Amino acid sequence: MSVRVPVVFVLSLLFLLSIEPAAAKNKKKQQLPDVVLKAQRVAVVIHPDAVEPVTDPRANRTAQDEVERAISKWHRFDLVMDSSTADLVVAVRKGQAAGPMISNSPVDNRPVIFQGGAPAGAGVRIGAQQGRPPDLTDPGLGPEDNRPHLGSQIGASQDMFEVYLGGVDHPLDAPPIWRFTAKNALNGPEIPAVEEFRKAIEESEKQRQQKP
Repeated sequence: MSVRVPVVFVLSLLFLLSIEPAAAKNKKKQQLPDVVLKAQRVAVVIHPDAVEPVTDPRANRTAQDEVERAISKWHRFDLVMDSSTADLVVAVRKGQAAGPMISNSPVDNRPVIFQGGAPAGAGVRIGAQQGRPPDLTDPGLGPEDNRPHLGSQIGASQDMFEVYLGGVDHPLDAPPIWRFTAKNALNGPEIPAVEEFRKAIEESEKQRQQKP
């Protein structure tokens, strides 16, 4: 005995199968969490593990300044000096080739800075800091040795840009929320790492709007 399947049922089944891939695509996980999309204040710091070649002791400090300049031009975040008052902490580290290196370079210590007079959201830098932020990581037992040291090592060859949650104790001890590494990723004037972070935020905002 033959079984007749209604044409309407077959057509409905084919339609559901055709839209399933599109529906799955729309359910793609949001790239960045809402805490990043809602952030207003950002602190840019040099990663505590960063070293500089003896021939270019300002490498990380220059990268920090370039990233701050690019974020300021973005006009999305206010720049702050203290990680405890920041919504996000951006840690940067220049890639280095093998050779003589200096760690805890005094060049990385920042002078007291205050920049004001700009409206909210215009990249204004508020606050002041002398030296390196002392609370980015937990040094563990015993005093932390912050004196400059010379050595020879093979460092990471690519530039690193990491985003952490601010307003917490020792923010860099937690896994980064977002990370980008590439050769010359911290080079100006465009700063590819900042541009990729901007794209990630824009994509995440689109994904957020598509949520039911």
